[in-house]
Amino acid sequence: MAKDCQFCGTSVFIPKEGSIVAKHSDIDNYFEGSSLSLVHENQDTLIYKYNSLSELKSALEVIFRESPPSFWVHLLNHESSHSFPISIQHLYERICHPELADIIHEGNFVAHLQPIMNMKSNEVYGYEALLRTKEYKVNPGQLFAYASRSGLQSMLDQKARRAAVKAKSKYLVQGQKIFINFLPSTIYVPEFCLKHTFQIVEEFGISPSDLVFEVVETEKITDVQHLKSILDTYKSSGMKVALDDVGTGYSTLEMLSLLQPDYVKIDRSYVQDCHTNARNQEFLYKVMNHADQLGIDVLAEGIETKEEWDWLQELGADYGQGYYIGRPQAEPEKELILP
Repeated sequence: MAKDCQFCGTSVFIPKEGSIVAKHSDIDNYFEGSSLSLVHENQDTLIYKYNSLSELKSALEVIFRESPPSFWVHLLNHESSHSFPISIQHLYERICHPELADIIHEGNFVAHLQPIMNMKSNEVYGYEALLRTKEYKVNPGQLFAYASRSGLQSMLDQKARRAAVKAKSKYLVQGQKIFINFLPSTIYVPEFCLKHTFQIVEEFGISPSDLVFEVVETEKITDVQHLKSILDTYKSSGMKVALDDVGTGYSTLEMLSLLQPDYVKIDRSYVQDCHTNARNQEFLYKVMNHADQLGIDVLAEGIETKEEWDWLQELGADYGQGYYIGRPQAEPEKELILP
């Protein structure tokens, strides 16, 4: 499946027989001694032919036994005479675990919805969409980790967004928010890369104001200005944005002033035992005060007990999420009453 932008990933399919085309300076002597046939060599380029995927896999396993190499190659499909670029690491992951690549490509996903409660009115405010596979028992964390290793993050991210928007259109009424995780690392030029998302929203007839895009907590953001441009692009389209897991990683209090999200989600490590843990209480007071000054709503996630709910409600948190309120479900309950 070819993509319009080179950054969105390369073809999922590895030709059953073909050639690896690489720069002489990159490939060094990695394939010497392997079963691959050197069919062309000049000052700049080396071309190695393979006759089967098992032959290619064996050759890659040899060079990955030591420290993993890092360079790009072109894969030439002998049947179609087409080629595409791919990093050697991504090629290795895809040929070692083709079943996971197929799952991502087929995109047979569904979003499970976990309720988010308005802590002032005790009414359902919205839901967070959590990706699940339909026909395969694959842990979502495992799938996202594989997507990162194999260069398929953008493809998986786009299909997760589609599953979330589809669930919103099917189960939620207008005005109910849906929180959708996204990977900033898959968005290189916001105005171009987010067109796919905007097309999905238009396709399902969803009001942009009902969508909240939240930065995935595992992302390692080094370019804060780039992240700000992504969030600003979402907001300029009428959508809302959230920073996840405030208190860990890059989501510090200092970042709130610069990024100006609509919501901050407090990491569950600060919510756990908040009714008795003085350290957590001190941090929560700081978050609430800072967010209040900036006009940002606070969502506490990971609420698991009535005591945590009561303490956060008294503190003045705007929204809550966690097993105490409800677990993720394929179809949300029509009426939700707290225990």
